[in-house]
Amino acid sequence: MRAVVQRVKSASVRVEGELVSEIGAGVLVFLGVAHDDTATELEYIANKVANLRIFEDEAGKMNRSLLEMGGAALVVSQFTLYGDCRKGRRPSFINAARPEVANALYEQFITALEQQNVPTQGGTFQAMMDVQLVNDGPVTILLDSNKQFF
Repeated sequence: MRAVVQRVKSASVRVEGELVSEIGAGVLVFLGVAHDDTATELEYIANKVANLRIFEDEAGKMNRSLLEMGGAALVVSQFTLYGDCRKGRRPSFINAARPEVANALYEQFITALEQQNVPTQGGTFQAMMDVQLVNDGPVTILLDSNKQFF
C-alpha cells in the first residue's frame, strides 16, 4: 500500500461539478492499493497517517500529529501510485489491486482512520475527480507499506 500525504489548509473533491467531500486543516491522502495488500498493510499506513509528526508546534517545529492537532483527513483512491514507468513510456499498472479488492481496502482505510478519532472524508471510487487543495508548507510525505520510501 502506498500513500502520498499532503499537509493542507483545506481540500475538496468534486465529481461532475458536484461537491463530494471537503475538509479544513489536516491531510489529503492519495491512497494506492497493491494486488497483495491486506489489513496488515492498511493498519500500518493508517497508523502512520494519524501519528506522523508533520504539524508545527508552538515553536514552529514539525512536532505534532494529525491526532494532536485535531485535523481531518480526505482520502482519495489513486491506483496510479502503482504505475511502473521503468520500461517504455506507458506506465504498467500490473501491481495495482483489482477494483473490487482496492475499493474494499480503501473503505476499510477510511474506517481505520475514523476509529483512531480522525474525522475522515473520502472521494468517489473509480470516478474522475477534481481534487482541490491548499497546501500547507508545502509538506508532502511518501509512505509505502513495503518501506521502499525513506
